[in-house]
Amino acid sequence: MRIEELGLDPRIAKLLKEDGIETLYPPQEAAIGPTLEGRNVVLAMPTASGKSLVAYLAILRAVLKGGKALYIVPLKALASEKYDDLLKFEPLGIKVAVATGDYDAIDPKLSRFDIVIATSEKADSLLRHRVKWLDQLSVVVADEIHLINDPDRGPTLEVTLAKFKTFNPKAQIVALSATIRNSGELAEWLGAELIESDWRPVPLREGVYAEGEVFFTDNTRRDIREAGNPIRSLVKGALETGGQVLVFVNTRKSAESLAADLGQLLKEVGGVSKELVEVSKRLLGEQDEPTSLGNKLGKSLKSGCAFHHAGLTNTQRRTVETSFKKGILKCIVATPTLAAGINLPARTVLIRDVKRYDSNIGNTFIPIFEIKQMCGRAGRPRFDSYGEAILVAKDEEEKEFLLETYLLGENERIYSKLGTEPAVRSHVLALVATRAATSLDALQDFFGKTFLAHQTDVTFLRETIETVLEFLKKEGMVREGEPLGATTFGKAVSDLYIDPLSAVAIRDALPNYKPEKSFGVLHMICSVPDMPLLYLRQTDYEWIEEFEGEKADELLIQPPSDLNRYEIFLAEVKTAKLLDDWISEVHENEIADAFKIGPGDIRNKMDMAKWLVHASVRLAELFNPDAVADVSELRTRIEYGIKAELLELVKLRGIGRVRARALHDRGLKSIEDLRTTSYDRLKQIPTIGEAIARLVKSQLGQVEPGMPVDVEDKQRLLEEYR
Repeated sequence: MRIEELGLDPRIAKLLKEDGIETLYPPQEAAIGPTLEGRNVVLAMPTASGKSLVAYLAILRAVLKGGKALYIVPLKALASEKYDDLLKFEPLGIKVAVATGDYDAIDPKLSRFDIVIATSEKADSLLRHRVKWLDQLSVVVADEIHLINDPDRGPTLEVTLAKFKTFNPKAQIVALSATIRNSGELAEWLGAELIESDWRPVPLREGVYAEGEVFFTDNTRRDIREAGNPIRSLVKGALETGGQVLVFVNTRKSAESLAADLGQLLKEVGGVSKELVEVSKRLLGEQDEPTSLGNKLGKSLKSGCAFHHAGLTNTQRRTVETSFKKGILKCIVATPTLAAGINLPARTVLIRDVKRYDSNIGNTFIPIFEIKQMCGRAGRPRFDSYGEAILVAKDEEEKEFLLETYLLGENERIYSKLGTEPAVRSHVLALVATRAATSLDALQDFFGKTFLAHQTDVTFLRETIETVLEFLKKEGMVREGEPLGATTFGKAVSDLYIDPLSAVAIRDALPNYKPEKSFGVLHMICSVPDMPLLYLRQTDYEWIEEFEGEKADELLIQPPSDLNRYEIFLAEVKTAKLLDDWISEVHENEIADAFKIGPGDIRNKMDMAKWLVHASVRLAELFNPDAVADVSELRTRIEYGIKAELLELVKLRGIGRVRARALHDRGLKSIEDLRTTSYDRLKQIPTIGEAIARLVKSQLGQVEPGMPVDVEDKQRLLEEYR
């Protein structure tokens, strides 16, 4: 079926044609009828089978008729990808926005946009704030809805969809899922039509490598020419046919070491493009602070085989992904995080490891569903006539196991993860705070509309809800009696989007605040459930206890007497020490080496810390106003990773941690100092240069003729600090 035959605005077909899309795939044909009729649908299809296009067309149909759409994604990176896709339709007069983070700051400008892309947490936050434009939604797209099965993100996605079903039942729900065993259950819950398909635009061959051969599921086999070890042999064979390769391993260390090894192979097979060498140079040159991991990635990119894992910064990951999409990077060695939703197909996918380490139970098998997600990356539409996914076995016995379990076995069923007290706690408070539920029976009724209730008898939940309500009343977040209502404290906690248990810990610690004792606040936010803690290593105990002794007079929460709880306390101190190093301007490389984490991990920790300190400021307004100014200052220091003396300088766009220090060390300690400094002197300071010097002077209203600036540099900097 051709796009023109769908009866949509002809301009849509024109834009899609410019993007190389003129006809629908078979599963898209099956889905497009009910979707364009406005029915709820669940599209359960393999990667690259065109689910997103069906969702886009549903959105465009509704928006061009005056409606609004919300596109819910699980990851910020996926939000950026969808934004780029939907931005192509702006010539139709459609406005697209991304909303992530800042859960208690609801941007009123969002109401002016036709399509808003948000993570499930941000979507839930918008609902908690009773944003009026949500009532006008015509379409709600839930991407990667199978992640309802995820213990961390699943409950929020589930509750968010249950709220839309309950409070805006007229909105069409378009749910996109990978192929799962019980997609019919999801469709029944959503009152949706299930469109299920195994069709792929590029045929996929799946097999297992063992002892020099690949054994495919279609009973064919292929000899592999030996090139040192199984992975090298398979990668070399794939590259010699002109394809790109994704290799999945189970640890970051493995990804980095294997990428280095395969980089040598790339040089033998065909060398590296000049464009990739330039990408590598640019990546290294744009590091705020050169780190060993960043340098290692630059070297890896330059070799033609890069690694990809959660320890990289967003910029570093995007650089790897973009280079691969352009075809200039031939091979990526990645941990499974790459398979989770990002559109990055390759001719060949190799899976070396089917086990990974779990801190609770040790080494455990990766679920079939996740392995299938990795396999699904094989085959690039419009580039490859086939894709191959190959698992690597050590011997004949493992070969049979991998074939039977992972390639010929069925995906697991997905289950709601909402039925625990921590998951229920935050959502009960939100329902009460927004007056969506004003009684115990109303709360029970709402949870009776969740996927959990669809899968099981939820009468057991009443006891959990009662327990949670008693806790919220005891801690002063919900008023006694009915109708239920939130106190000022409870409303603030709901808006801040933190666990009520975290709010209690912060409230109880704030009266102990001591002026100019920042470590106590850092430890406080590391003691709450919302902050993931760093693991304790055997070598950590001595130095952490010594460090804790040095900081004892700053602590707002005293060490516990219980030995089991003391272990957790030390992990809190270690995590707080990481934050303290960051705001003390310890070099990022030193932090990464000391705590055995990557730059991406550092930034993730700082993002969470910044949010928890922001929440602490809001709660301090209620419980200790004297702490507000100092804690607010700490929030900015965490954002930029600076000592207090740089706070004034970082108010300027383009001036971050490194540049502010460079200015301060040369006597430019304030905005007034910068006003009285010439452009010529400013541009000569290391890390500043012409582009930043002009950007600074323009903010001070001191732009003069003859101040050149690289337009691309300025645009990049504005994007970076927007």
